[in-house]
Amino acid sequence: MSDWRENLIESDEGIADLLSRTRRVAVLGIKTEQAAGQPAHDVPAVLQAKGLEIVPVPVYYPEATEILGQKVYRKVADVPGPVDVVDVFRRPGDIPPHVDDLLAKKPLAVWFQSGIRNEEAAERLARAGILVVQDRCLKVEWRRHRG
Repeated sequence: MSDWRENLIESDEGIADLLSRTRRVAVLGIKTEQAAGQPAHDVPAVLQAKGLEIVPVPVYYPEATEILGQKVYRKVADVPGPVDVVDVFRRPGDIPPHVDDLLAKKPLAVWFQSGIRNEEAAERLARAGILVVQDRCLKVEWRRHRG
């Protein structure tokens, strides 16, 4: 069996490969249009404009039924169909309660945005065969590798 650490993506080559396979992104912790100007809204909006399918999974905003024109789901595991990447906008200490939900969905990858690292969560996900990127901006990396 391969070493789970191989699922921790840190190289430019690994990120480029992951992004080449990414079409559908669930955004855990996405913010509504009222938060325009904040990364948890603007990053998914830019990615959507670049052609990615964005699936909103807000943590707050119980009244929201759509964000960026897409149906809202309350848990990642409730999103129908496959998910390539779950883009996480949560503080590092707020990630552990979401790990079981992420494991239940089993996306290709989980991406912790810039400034977000949680080694324990990353290890649990990687041991389950899920690729993990930490402390990088998906929008920045998309622009670098995909244009």
